[in-house]
Amino acid sequence: MPVKPSEQEEEYFAKLEIQKRLQEQEKRAQALAEDEKKRLRELHYMHCPKCGTPLQEEVLHDIAVDICPACHGVWLDDGELGKLTEGGKNIFSFLRGIFS
Repeated sequence: MPVKPSEQEEEYFAKLEIQKRLQEQEKRAQALAEDEKKRLRELHYMHCPKCGTPLQEEVLHDIAVDICPACHGVWLDDGELGKLTEGGKNIFSFLRGIFS
């Protein structure tokens, strides 16, 4: 004769099933977010934020600076401005010389 599960057993297994589904949903959402982040990086990496032209990398005093050939924008990575200004005032005249 089959034994019918109690209400507590049914509730326990229902909770387990819900937790399992929520964990799977969270994993799928994380994977989608990572894929979207990777896609956006590939789409925008080394492109000018202003006009979208591919950036050219120039080395100034051992620091790689990204320069847009179309709009002449200069883009610096984190900490590069501090490194450029440590060298003195000559770096700014050097930058003016590049674009004139």
